Amino acid sequence: MLRTATADDRDGLVKARREAFGMTGSVSPDETFHLVVEFDRNHIVEHDGQVVGAVGVFTRDMAVPGAVIPVAHVTGVVVSPVHTRRGLLRRMITDQMDAAPEAVAALWASEGRIYQRFGYGMAAQNVTIRADRRELSVTAPPAPGTLRAAVPSEVVEELSQVYSRVLPTRIGWSSRSEAWWRHLTADQESRRDGGTAARAVLFENPDGVVEGYARFRIKPGWDDNGPKQEVNVIEVVAATTAAYAELYRFLLRIDLSRSLVQGCSSVDEPLFHMLNEPRHLGRRAGDGLWVRVIDLPRALTARRYAAPVDVVLEVTDSMIKTNAGRWRLRVGAGGALVTCTPADGEADLTLDIADVAAAYLGGTPLGALQLAGRVREHRPGAVAAASTAFGWPVTPNSIEIF
Repeated sequence: MLRTATADDRDGLVKARREAFGMTGSVSPDETFHLVVEFDRNHIVEHDGQVVGAVGVFTRDMAVPGAVIPVAHVTGVVVSPVHTRRGLLRRMITDQMDAAPEAVAALWASEGRIYQRFGYGMAAQNVTIRADRRELSVTAPPAPGTLRAAVPSEVVEELSQVYSRVLPTRIGWSSRSEAWWRHLTADQESRRDGGTAARAVLFENPDGVVEGYARFRIKPGWDDNGPKQEVNVIEVVAATTAAYAELYRFLLRIDLSRSLVQGCSSVDEPLFHMLNEPRHLGRRAGDGLWVRVIDLPRALTARRYAAPVDVVLEVTDSMIKTNAGRWRLRVGAGGALVTCTPADGEADLTLDIADVAAAYLGGTPLGALQLAGRVREHRPGAVAAASTAFGWPVTPNSIEIF
């Protein structure tokens, strides 16, 4: 039976997701899942009184090119192993998209092949850094200001103020309510993976204004040659270049440490252009955010564009029929004054809804999708014009896995 979850389904949801993702041990008594779960946005399949499938959504905003808009943050997608290959996942995802008020959905994919079947496109890459910090130093000159150590959960207001200031400019970052801040800074021991309790360092300018912060933990380690601690960076958020440089200068100089590890970095992270020897960052890129366009005209008019364009898109969508067809996207001077209306004329480009989704955050050029054989051009120059318009000066990434 497919239905909307209630608070009574909490234990069933937790059990189903822990089993599906191979999580061992019992649930930590200080788990903060209850702070952010929205039962009325969880679609579950029940069999003999047990939850055997689930698709959840967090109601949050996300920064997209030129705007911050509501985006359905899809999470906790599971089907019990003994109930797979029966169409349950398709039913749940279809139900979730039908019920979503948002025009766009996003998720982190356990396996990309799963979600491409449902019209998701890879819209952002995620870079993991495993740096030999002894080989690295920040080349930017020291900036005036001071660093202040803190416990993250005790300085949430200051962290939130910096994050809210930065959010609109960082494509792919998600809004954080008070509940989300409590959840993210709860720092349960079960989530430390052998590291210390989370720490924070704040950068204050000479006027005493907090311009940035880093959250991190230390993973102890020793060998025959002495200490080899790992600085595990949770996130660095900075409203100014000076704050960003000083925070990384600090993280790369922590005594007894030999390496710095950070996930959820951007493909064009400013750090890559601030170091004396960027090769020693040990960067590894993988897929990050996957996006699904639920309501095409609403989605395309919600964001802004890097250049004017007038193009007719012929879009295919096997799941949401109202997205399929020809759409004329017109963008005026300055990348604003956007309209997206049904079109009767000849198409300039043909592409699937997953290709629209991949390009939506400005991180996947339509030109690259054309080279991959996914976008077809019918009017010479249409791909170049549309690809330029959909692009954005800052590459998208998500700073957290939700």
